[in-house]
Amino acid sequence: MKNYFRFEERNTNYRKETLAGVTTFLAMAYILFVNPQILGDAGMDMGAVFGATAIAAAIGTAIMGLWGKYPIALAPGMGLNAFFAYTVVLGMGIDWEIALFGVFASGIIFIIITLFKIREVIINAIPAEMKYASASGIGLFIAFVGLQNAEIVVPDESTYVALGNMTSPTTLLAIFGLVVTVIFVVLGFRGGIFYGMALTAVAGIVTGLVEMPSAIVDSIPSLAPTFGAAFTGLAEVEWTTGLIMQLLVVILTFLFVDFFDTAGTLYAVANQAGFVKNNRLPNAGRALLSDASATSVGAVLGTSTTTAFVESTSGVAAGGRTGFTSLVTAALFLLSLFFSPLLAVVTEAVTAAALIVVGVMMSSALRLIEWDKIDVALPAFLTVVAMPLTYSIANGIALGFMFYPITKLLKGEGKNVHPIMYGLFFIFVGYIFFL
Repeated sequence: MKNYFRFEERNTNYRKETLAGVTTFLAMAYILFVNPQILGDAGMDMGAVFGATAIAAAIGTAIMGLWGKYPIALAPGMGLNAFFAYTVVLGMGIDWEIALFGVFASGIIFIIITLFKIREVIINAIPAEMKYASASGIGLFIAFVGLQNAEIVVPDESTYVALGNMTSPTTLLAIFGLVVTVIFVVLGFRGGIFYGMALTAVAGIVTGLVEMPSAIVDSIPSLAPTFGAAFTGLAEVEWTTGLIMQLLVVILTFLFVDFFDTAGTLYAVANQAGFVKNNRLPNAGRALLSDASATSVGAVLGTSTTTAFVESTSGVAAGGRTGFTSLVTAALFLLSLFFSPLLAVVTEAVTAAALIVVGVMMSSALRLIEWDKIDVALPAFLTVVAMPLTYSIANGIALGFMFYPITKLLKGEGKNVHPIMYGLFFIFVGYIFFL
C-alpha cells in the first residue's frame, strides 16, 4: 500500500493520511443530510436518497483514491442538487426519474469527452468570466434557498419577497444555526458546517422545535425507491419535441456545471498539495474520469450529480497527499449508512445555515470578474442575478450565454468568441423563447 501510493515520495504516512481522510469527511458530512432534504422536495424518498448519497460518495471517492490517486473526495454536489430539484423537477415539471436519466447521460458524455481529450477544447471555449459568473450565481441561488428554508425571506404579494417574521421560533432556530456555523467556520474548524448543523439540531431538540430521533443507529435504508429509476420509466414517457429540448438543456447544464466545478476543484486541491508543475496536473485525465464515472454511478443509485468537493482542501491542509486519504473518507461514508435515523432531526431550519454558508463560499468567484468592462459585466451579471430571481440555474446560464456573443460582437471582438459559444447561443435562444 505504501509503495502503491508512494508515501515516501510524498513525505506522508498512515497516520497523516488517516487524519486527513477523517478531516475531509467531517468537512463535507453535511451533504448526507442536506442532499436528501433537497431531493426530497422533488418528491424523492429521503431514506433512499440518504443511502444513495452515502454509497455514491463512497464509490466515487474510492475510485478517485485508487485510480486517480488524488486526496479528493466526491459526493452529490451542492448547486447541482438544487438545479435538479428546483429547476428541472419543480420548475420544468420533468419527472425526477427522467431527471436522473439526464444526470446519467451527462456522466456518460463527460466520460466520452475525457477519453477523447475534448475537455481542453471545451475549457478553452468558455470564457473565464462566464465560468466565474456561473459558479457565483449558483452560490447566490443556494443561499436564497437557505434563506427561504429559514423563513428569513418569505413571499409577498406586493414586492414578491419580503423579510419574514424574525421572532418565529423556527426562524430563530435557523438564525442560531447561522451564527454558530459562522463562528465555527471563521475560527477555522474544518468541519464547521457539520458541527453547526449538529449543534442546531441539539438546540432544536432541547427547545422542542425538533423531534427526538427514535434511534441513532439503524439498518441501512433501502435503495429500492430510487435504484435504477433513471431507466425504468423511460418507455412510459411521452417523448414530445419540447420535452426532448428541455432534457437536452438539462443535460448540457449538468455537464457544464459538473465539468468546470470538477476542473476547478481538482486544480485547487492539487495546487494546495503541491502537485501542479508548470501549470500541468499529473493524472488529470484519470481524476476527471473518476469524477465522470461517479456521476453515472450515482444516477443509477438515485442521486443528483456526484462531483469533487472543494472541502477536500481541508484534508490536504491536514497532511493528506495520496489516494489513501480518499479511501479513509470513502470508508467513513459507508459507515454513515447506519445513521439514517438522524435524518429526522435535520429539518429545513437545521440545514438553512449550511445552504447559506456554502452559497457564500461559492459566490467568492465574483471578485474575479472584470466589472469595469461592460461587454463582460453584462452577461456575467445576468447569469448571476437571473439564477435566484428566476429560481433557475438553467435560466441564468442561458441568459448569460445568450448575451455574451452579442456584447462581444458589438464591441468588435466577435472573432475572439469561440464557435462553441455561438452554438450555445442558438441552443439557449431556443430554450428561452420556445420552451
